[in-house]
Amino acid sequence: MEYSFTLKYQLTDDDRDIDSLVERLGEAGCTDALVGIGQPGRLALEFVREAPDADAAVRSALADVRSALPSVKLIEASPDLVGLTDVAELVGVSRQNMRKLMLANPGSFPTPVHEGSASLWHLADVLAWLQTKGTYLLAKELFDVAKVALQVNVAKEGGRISCSTFSELRARLG
Repeated sequence: MEYSFTLKYQLTDDDRDIDSLVERLGEAGCTDALVGIGQPGRLALEFVREAPDADAAVRSALADVRSALPSVKLIEASPDLVGLTDVAELVGVSRQNMRKLMLANPGSFPTPVHEGSASLWHLADVLAWLQTKGTYLLAKELFDVAKVALQVNVAKEGGRISCSTFSELRARLG
């Protein structure tokens, strides 16, 4: 199967030579990634990777990047955090349709990760909810890679919390 996802990294001051970065990435097996360097100090790698499953695709890409660029720091794996417009585009409906679904199902629509003028959801949560509705044709590969991206991002952020704090918070949050 073929899986599409993006890995975004923060570069160190030593990793600013783009030609060298691209060459090292290619040598490490990242020839299936489109390299983006729009923001100074950042690197985005848009992968289309062949693998038996989404987990293997993302994990192998993470390992390949780590071997090529050991000093870079992962910022985010995507698709994960999305707004209603993003979900609408991925599912093939209008933003208004997604907003209507959210407002019509306040008790069951996934809770946003961030609520504000621009609310954000984990894509995997919204796709799982849409799947229960049974009226939307969802690509299995998208759903699978969204679940893996969520796990990668949560693991990355979870590493910032001490074990005792994590256990205490988990007990209080239920």
